[in-house]
Amino acid sequence: MDIKIRKASPLQIKTSCMVICACEKDFSNPLFKELDQKLGGLLRKAQRNGEFSAKADEQILFQPAGHLPAERVLLVGLGPAEQTNTEKIRRAAGQAIQLIAEKKFGQMAFALPPGTGGSDYAAQVQAATEGLLLASYRYDLFLGGKAKDSRKLPKAVTLVIEAEHDKKCCETAVEKAQKLCRAVVLTRDLVNAPGNIKSPDFLAEQARAAANESSLKCKVLGQKELAKEGCGALLGVAQGSVREPRLIILEHHGGRKDEAPVVLVGKGVTFDSGGISLKSADKMDEMKMDMGGGAAVIGTMLAASLLELPVNLVGIIPAAENMPSGTAYRPGDILTSLSGQTIEVLNTDAEGRLILADALTYAKRYQPKLVIDMATLTGACIIALGHQATAVLGNDQNLVQSLLDAGEKSGERLWQLPLWDEYDQLIKSSVADVKNTGGRPAGTITAAAFLKKFANDFRWAHLDIAGTAWRDMDQPYIPKGGTGVGVRLLIEFLHNLPAAE
Repeated sequence: MDIKIRKASPLQIKTSCMVICACEKDFSNPLFKELDQKLGGLLRKAQRNGEFSAKADEQILFQPAGHLPAERVLLVGLGPAEQTNTEKIRRAAGQAIQLIAEKKFGQMAFALPPGTGGSDYAAQVQAATEGLLLASYRYDLFLGGKAKDSRKLPKAVTLVIEAEHDKKCCETAVEKAQKLCRAVVLTRDLVNAPGNIKSPDFLAEQARAAANESSLKCKVLGQKELAKEGCGALLGVAQGSVREPRLIILEHHGGRKDEAPVVLVGKGVTFDSGGISLKSADKMDEMKMDMGGGAAVIGTMLAASLLELPVNLVGIIPAAENMPSGTAYRPGDILTSLSGQTIEVLNTDAEGRLILADALTYAKRYQPKLVIDMATLTGACIIALGHQATAVLGNDQNLVQSLLDAGEKSGERLWQLPLWDEYDQLIKSSVADVKNTGGRPAGTITAAAFLKKFANDFRWAHLDIAGTAWRDMDQPYIPKGGTGVGVRLLIEFLHNLPAAE
C-alpha cells in the first residue's frame, strides 16, 4: 500500500472517502464548523441525537452529496483531546481502513484531528501509518479463489497534514512505519504458519531470508553442533520429534565495534503438543503459535536492520518441536543444561523454559550489555493478565521500567510481576539443581524464577507473551491470529536504550 503525505485542508481532498479524526467537545473547531455547513447541519444533528460525540472508537459516515470533493466523509472518534495518544490514533486508522476495505470504496484519505501538533506530530503520523498497514493484514496464503480476502484495500492512501507541519519529517515517519510494519507482518506470518510446514529448520530458513533481505548476519547450529556444545535441555525437549532442533543466531552491527550488544532471546517451539504430558485436544491447534517469541525476535532483528538502528544487537532463537513418542523425554528425567546445571523434569509441557535456559547460557559468550527474553511461556499469565498485557519480570528495575515505558508508547503494554527470592523455594529439587515447574501457584513467576537461574550473570528481563501473541477475534488493527506482539515494543525500547542503562 502506497502512503503519501499531502499538505491541504481535509475538505479540499478529492477521494472516495475522507477520514477525519475528531476529539470529544472539539466541534467548535473551524474545520468541523465548515464541514457541518457543507453537510447541511447533519454533524450538529448527529451530535445532538447522540449518534456521534467523538468518543474513542466511535464512527459516523456522511455523504456530502456533491458539496465536497470527497464522495464520503468518515469521522472517527478519539475521545477527550487531553487523553489522545498514539495508540488511539493507531486504533482509529485501523478501524477506518477496515470499514473502507469492507465497503470497497477503493480510495481513502486520512487526517489527524485538526489543531494537533507539537514535537509529537511525526509520532502521530507514524502511528496512523502503522494502524493503516497493520489493519490491512490477513493471513490467506492457503485460501483459494472466492475464499480469499473479500475486502478491497485501497492501493494508495493520502495522509493529510496541516500546512504548518514539516512534510519531510512526516514522510520520514511514514517510511519508518513501513519498515517497522514489514517486520511485524513477517512475525505474524511466522506465527500463523501451520505446524506441518513450520519445523525448526523452516524457522531457520526464514531467519536466513530475513538476513538476505537486510544487513543481518545469520548462523544456525544443527543437532550435531548442539550436542557438541552440550545443550542438553534443548536437545531433551527436541528428542521426541523426528524434526531436529536448531539454534538460530542473528546479528546486527549498528553500534561501535567495542560496544557490548543487547541480546534478544525468543522461544521457538514450532509446535507444542505438551510431549508425554499431553495437552488436551481443545485448542491444541493454536499451539503452532508457541514460537511467537522466536518470531518476534526475528522480526525485531529485521526491523533493527532496515531502520539502521545504531546499536549492536544479537537475536538467539532456540527452535524445537515438543512431541510425544517412544524417544520423547519423560517426567522424572534429569537433563544437564549448557550451563552445567541439572534440571529435574516434572512436566514435559513446561518445555519452553528448558530451551530458553540453554539459549540464555549461550548468550553469555557475547558479554551482553543486557538480555531480554520473550516467550509464550505460561497459561498462568493469561489467567493473571488476560490478553491485554504482557508480563514483565527481571533482575534489574531500571531495565524493567524502560520496557514498561516502551510498552506505553508502542501500545504493547506490559505489567510487572514480582520476582522475590522466596519464589526460588518453589522450584527447588531434591535430586537436581532445579526442577522445571513449581506447580500451579504463581506459575508465571516460578517460570521466570527458573529462567533467573540461567541469567544471573547479566542484566535481564523476561517477557511472557502467552496472552498477547495470539487473538481469537479481530481488534482495530490486529486481525485474528498471530499479533506480531513484541516487535514494536522492542524497537521503541531500543530507540530509547540509554534510558535503560
